[in-house]
Amino acid sequence: MSEPYTIIIGLEVHVQLATRTKLFCRCSTKFGAPPNTQTCPICIGMPGTLPVMNREAFALGLKTAIALNCQIARFTKWDRKQYYYPDLPKGYQISQYDLPFSQDGHLEISDPKGRFKPKRIGIIRAHLEEDAGKSMHDEVSGQADSKIDLNRTGTPLLEIVSQPDMRSPAEAKAYLQELKLLLTYLGVSDCNMQEGSLRVDANINLHVDTPEGKVATPIVEVKNMNSFRAVERAMEYEAVRHWEVWQETGQRLGQVPKQTRGWDDTAMITRGQRHKEESSDYRYFPDPDLVPVVTTDEELAAVKSSLGELPAQMRTRLEAKYGIKPYDSDVLVSAGQGLVDYYVELADLVGDGKLASNWVQQDVMRTLNEQKVEPAAFAMRPKQLGELLTAIQKGEIDTSRAREVFLEMVASGKSAADVMKAQGIEKVDESELIALCQELIAANPKIVADIQGGKPQAAGNLIGQAKKKNPNINPGRFRELVVELVGKM
Repeated sequence: MSEPYTIIIGLEVHVQLATRTKLFCRCSTKFGAPPNTQTCPICIGMPGTLPVMNREAFALGLKTAIALNCQIARFTKWDRKQYYYPDLPKGYQISQYDLPFSQDGHLEISDPKGRFKPKRIGIIRAHLEEDAGKSMHDEVSGQADSKIDLNRTGTPLLEIVSQPDMRSPAEAKAYLQELKLLLTYLGVSDCNMQEGSLRVDANINLHVDTPEGKVATPIVEVKNMNSFRAVERAMEYEAVRHWEVWQETGQRLGQVPKQTRGWDDTAMITRGQRHKEESSDYRYFPDPDLVPVVTTDEELAAVKSSLGELPAQMRTRLEAKYGIKPYDSDVLVSAGQGLVDYYVELADLVGDGKLASNWVQQDVMRTLNEQKVEPAAFAMRPKQLGELLTAIQKGEIDTSRAREVFLEMVASGKSAADVMKAQGIEKVDESELIALCQELIAANPKIVADIQGGKPQAAGNLIGQAKKKNPNINPGRFRELVVELVGKM
């Protein structure tokens, strides 16, 4: 039974751009430095200082916005977003308000598991702003002291604001995964959530079906989510909580204010923090110390030509050229450009995209994780693995023994041919295979009767006996011969 409401989710994603210096000064953005050692008069807001825009940050933001299919403004300016908090030394944040440098984009999402149909998520805007500092709360000692680290103050952020187009927590998670993948392929951010390079705020409410029509619950913004799984869980929790609030308040719903809540990942609940602010609360006005930015058609053309193949295009190409399923293409592309390059070279060598995909996803990826190396540094190159897969295709070795050979190749660095020779693996002649099959059929009348009685799985017993007599037999071909010969009896 479907729920009597529709979940409405929109996401605000803050991405730290991969620049060496901050947005308006030359302080380092390197993570992990001692507190308050990466600051200067500009980023801590000393009187009389003048900010200067980091051109590289704008270029990375522009590259991302174009990849997100956004409309690029030829003229954009900077605004001051004013609010008071200890980690904001200037008393305002330099951001963009009414003239962002990009807007009206979209990102396509899908789910290989089939939980929802492919859909387009609208992007309201992507704009640049500086980060605030970090409040560190000491609740362990029992004194509840708070300290401020301003190292992060002024770090360049790209805020990507989606339309409220997501209708389930699963869609929200898929959107974040696809966005992170795109940002990683573009090389504009490392997207490390543990270090704060990618942060997510989620806005959620319900559209409830009533006899009078749809009624919307007040929007709640959820913060403090440090993983995509946490976002999914928080949205699942909030949908249920909203429905419970709706059932309690009914027609008095208008008295419930918009709210900002924090996600407690340990307790698996959200907790109220404050009433949600409106844009008017921030008293935006143009920053008088920064000149507007003008973007030319030539600059846009240069950025577009530098994008290369994006993840969605790559998945489509792999599926069309190599005949693999969307799930498989998603696994390969999500693993990164290096693994895709490895797979493409292997698939071209063996001429079988599905076989290559199976081995890359299972054996290659497992070994890469165990060795903690990137595909480019993996000792077994596609040509070496291709020789092993070709032996499988020729019937010289079955998949089970090929995996043993693979492990030895990884450990010793020897070729497939050398390992197979050392282990005494060789292709069994067809006539020898037929003779062995006839021998075992004659010696096992009960198994033959089971096969004839509609139990083809009984052939597995004969395969096991055959492997003991000759480990080199191909189980698949032997099964085919058993079925064929028994069928003629």
